[in-house]
Amino acid sequence: MTKRIHKYGRKKLSNGEPPNYLGQHLLHHKPIINEMVKQANISKEDSVLELGAGEGALTTILSKKARRVIAVEYDQRFVSILKEKTKNGSNTKNIHEDILKIQLPSQNFIVVSSIPYAITTPIMKLLLNHPSSAFQRGVLVIVKGAAKRFPSKFIKDAYVLIWRMWFTISYYKDISRYHFSPPPSVDSAMLVIIRKKESFLSTNDYLAFYGLAEYALRRPELEFQMVLRPIFTPPQIKHLKRNLGIHKETPIELLTELQWSILFTTMKQYVARPLWPKPSKRKSKRGAYHDKKQKNKKR
Repeated sequence: MTKRIHKYGRKKLSNGEPPNYLGQHLLHHKPIINEMVKQANISKEDSVLELGAGEGALTTILSKKARRVIAVEYDQRFVSILKEKTKNGSNTKNIHEDILKIQLPSQNFIVVSSIPYAITTPIMKLLLNHPSSAFQRGVLVIVKGAAKRFPSKFIKDAYVLIWRMWFTISYYKDISRYHFSPPPSVDSAMLVIIRKKESFLSTNDYLAFYGLAEYALRRPELEFQMVLRPIFTPPQIKHLKRNLGIHKETPIELLTELQWSILFTTMKQYVARPLWPKPSKRKSKRGAYHDKKQKNKKR
């Protein structure tokens, strides 16, 4: 399992490899590795995706627990070691690829990984931005700061809100930097992600809800009433405050997932569609493209 600065957002070296600004930090602490597998609750029916497999310390354990393991690693040196360690494991597939360029499995899968610090958020977006994907649950070792931000009661980013409408994200435990070799400059944490059995919204509402979330969280510290005044009439805002059980001074960043679902449902019922906030064009194109891919997979 590899912690490293990834080529994402960086120039490649002349040999095609990503620049190694912070070095590569492999999780070697066996109790933590075993606890990751335990928290993932893997059965012989499960397919597991490992992102940043490194030298295979986790991969070899996953292969004994799961029906199928897909191990993704970009560094050719580690890929060679990984192939040697898993050569007798017929259920393990090694992929030499940039994590952000892989195609996610079309059938239900679990992710168990210690991921590169520099692309923590892009990897989370890859897994969680599209609730219609086959991703079911995950145990990730990530940089501690991000692990605290994603489950925080203060929701400041539209994409984090989207994740939490369909997934439960929990901060499980701290992981010392000294459990890696060589040690990175900051500590890590274990994050547990589980798809909600009953989500707050339909996947058909994804883009419309994203439009509302992007609009409302442009200034997450602003008062609820001030943020929503351009969308709702004063009587509607009064009705919303009563239904949400909040004060008009409540910052929009403090709304819970349930309150966001009530807010969105109210908008759908009482606000004319042309007045709904629209998602960014980039998000709309990506959402439409992903939905098309999902439909093609199911044919």
